[in-house]
Amino acid sequence: MLRSELPTSEYNNFYHTYILALGDIELLSGLKKGKEDFLSLLDQIPENKLGFAYAEGKWTLAEAIVHIIDTERVFQYRALRFARNDKTDLPGFDQDIYVPNSNASSRSLESLRNEYEAVRDSTLALFSSLGETALLRVGVASGSRMSVRALGFIISGHQAHHARILKERYLQME
Repeated sequence: MLRSELPTSEYNNFYHTYILALGDIELLSGLKKGKEDFLSLLDQIPENKLGFAYAEGKWTLAEAIVHIIDTERVFQYRALRFARNDKTDLPGFDQDIYVPNSNASSRSLESLRNEYEAVRDSTLALFSSLGETALLRVGVASGSRMSVRALGFIISGHQAHHARILKERYLQME
């Protein structure tokens, strides 16, 4: 399925920015390409830059990377629950609580890279295993309805959105 075929009725408008951050990609190939692109970006980061924040009160580079990983985990869990037809409404998560409790400042770039790769591989395994019926299932998270396939595109788009910020504001690339 292509991103352009995803109806906006399958996700909250809040996530539209993330979905628009993607080209007209197919779900699985987008997740795979996103992995390659993000690993390449991580390979360009100097270890001594992990503690850098581009402005007062902003996350450090390491915290931003951990945020991307944590968010993918949360969305992946939502996708699993909805794909398995779990009708339980899921709560939101507060990224502003997660980040300071992430221990990001003591992490090495290698550990962040390894964790990202493991999480994305898990996401790929999950979405590769889902049939059309499961991808179309809908659940409620953070008070909004969303489909499993929308969650896959949101995972890709969230990462693409933050990768752009990492390049522009943290690494002064592009």
